[in-house]
Amino acid sequence: MSAAEPNAASATAPDLDTTVPAAGLSPDGLEALLREIGARRYHNLHPFHKLLHGGKLSKPQVQAWALNRYYYQATIPRKDAALISKMADRAMRLEWRQRYFDHDGIGDDEGGIVRWLRLTDALGLPRGYVESTRGILPGTRFACDAYLNFAREKTLLEGIASSLTELFAPGIHSERISGMLANYDFIDEAMMGYFTRRLGQAPRDVEFALTYVRAHARTADAQQAVVDALLFKTQVLWAQLDALHLAYVEPGLIAPGAFRP
Repeated sequence: MSAAEPNAASATAPDLDTTVPAAGLSPDGLEALLREIGARRYHNLHPFHKLLHGGKLSKPQVQAWALNRYYYQATIPRKDAALISKMADRAMRLEWRQRYFDHDGIGDDEGGIVRWLRLTDALGLPRGYVESTRGILPGTRFACDAYLNFAREKTLLEGIASSLTELFAPGIHSERISGMLANYDFIDEAMMGYFTRRLGQAPRDVEFALTYVRAHARTADAQQAVVDALLFKTQVLWAQLDALHLAYVEPGLIAPGAFRP
C-alpha cells in the first residue's frame, strides 16, 4: 500500500523557527509559538494517520496500530506518577493526579487503559498478548520509554510542557472517531469509547498545564526549555507512526518477534 503523497505546500514552506529570542516572549507569544508547533509538527499530519482515518488500512494493519498504541497508553500513568513525585505543593498533586486516574481508573471509572483494551479485544487481539507488550515494535518501545525517562529526568516545567500536545488532541480524536466509524465495518461506537471520553478530558487537562507553563516560563531559557519539551513530545508521537508505517504499510520491515498479521 502506498503512502499518501506529501502536501506540496508544506514541502515548500519554510521550516518553523523554534528559537526563543534572547529577550524572551510574552506569555501570549509563547503560547502562540506552542500552538504553531502543533500546527506544523503534530502527528495528525503523518501519512499513517491519513491512511488510518481514511479507511485505507486493512483490519490487520489497524490491529497493529491498536496493539502498539497500547504501550503508549500504559506509559502515560507512569509518566504522570513521575511528575507527581516532583510536585512539592499538595494542591498541585491533587490536581495532577486526576490525569493518573483518567488512565488507570478509580472507583466506578474503569480508566482509559481498560477502555483501550476493550478496543483491542473487539479487534480480536488476545488481551494477555496485548498486555504483555511482546508484539510491539522496537520503535514503539524506544519512543515510549524515552518519554517516560524524559518525565523522570527533566524539570517539572519541562515535564508539564511535554503534555501540551493535548492542545491538539481533541481535533485528532474527533477525526479518528468519525473517520473510523465511517470507513471500517469492523469498528463500532463502543470501540471508540477511549477517544469519546478524551474529548472531555483533554481540554480540562490542558487548561491547567497551559496556565502553569505561561506563569512559570518567564525567562528566555525557561521558554526555550518549554518549546524543546513540546518538540520532543511531537517527535515521540511521530516516531511511533514511523515505526508502524515502515513495518505494516511499506516497505514491510517487521522486526523479529513483533506482531505479524
